[in-house]
Amino acid sequence: MSTKKPNCMSIILVLVLVLCQCIRLKAQLQVGFYAASCSMAEFIVKDEVRKGVSSDKGMAAGLLRMHFHDCFVRGCDGSVLIDSTPSNTAEKDSPANNPSLRGYEIIDNAKARLEASCKGVVSCADILAFAARDSVEMTGGLGYDVPGGRRDGRISLASDIQANLPAPTLNVNQLTQMFANKGFTQEEMVTLSGGHTIGRSHCTSFSARLYSFNTTVSQDPSLDPTYATQLKQQCPQGSTNPNLVVPMDTLSPSTTDVGYYRDILANKGLFGSDQTLMTNTATANQVNQNVRNPMLWSRNFADAMVKMGRIGVLTGNNGEIRAKCRVINS
Repeated sequence: MSTKKPNCMSIILVLVLVLCQCIRLKAQLQVGFYAASCSMAEFIVKDEVRKGVSSDKGMAAGLLRMHFHDCFVRGCDGSVLIDSTPSNTAEKDSPANNPSLRGYEIIDNAKARLEASCKGVVSCADILAFAARDSVEMTGGLGYDVPGGRRDGRISLASDIQANLPAPTLNVNQLTQMFANKGFTQEEMVTLSGGHTIGRSHCTSFSARLYSFNTTVSQDPSLDPTYATQLKQQCPQGSTNPNLVVPMDTLSPSTTDVGYYRDILANKGLFGSDQTLMTNTATANQVNQNVRNPMLWSRNFADAMVKMGRIGVLTGNNGEIRAKCRVINS
């Protein structure tokens, strides 16, 4: 029988491998992340979202968009929640986010309750991810498990927005590339675009399609003429009123369903970046498929939201747990 003892290098190598595995596991997002440290975390967030949506159904779309706009810029780190300072214009005050995003007070309320119950435990980034899921579920979409463990970033720059958020004027190839930059397939891009099924848009985001489409025609020829007339009544040419808004989905703007895709088939996609999905065979086929099989889209949307919630996350010892979501810790 051999009595040869393992050498020191072998022992050290095993210890290093075990340590690396522990660190890797600690850094992963996990469903039920707060089960032991703050067991009421997700319930508290859902309760605040429910109160917000009960008083204003549009808050659901605001929270869903906020999560999307957060994750696509610097990853899902809650940076979209940070207020501007005299020396820095933050993400929330970029033209793409202000005044279109809303629901910040719902996040603030949830954070205040969580700090009172579990001080310094639940990140703003996780609150936003939970709130987006709750918004989808409360408007008729499928609920889904959201893994927690994100930590909050300390940097928020309005200058980061343009290169990372898809503009409402992008064509299908540009959209495909922008989503690919974040790790999504073209199919997932079409699926996530369905988030436009709830909420509203300011007239300034699409008025060029009505009055100054290009040098040849003033009105986008891909837009249903009757719908265009209706939009012109709601969004008069030259108006600078920032409060003029129209629903993104013509028939069910408060319900997470496939109405968005039905509108596209009827040439009533509000943004150029919506209607462009019909200009590509693969994406047009998917639009038709989603209309035919709403449950399939709902499942795919839930899966895509979970994937989106993993973009560029800070975990482990990276980032921080902000005491207030609007300001970084001093």
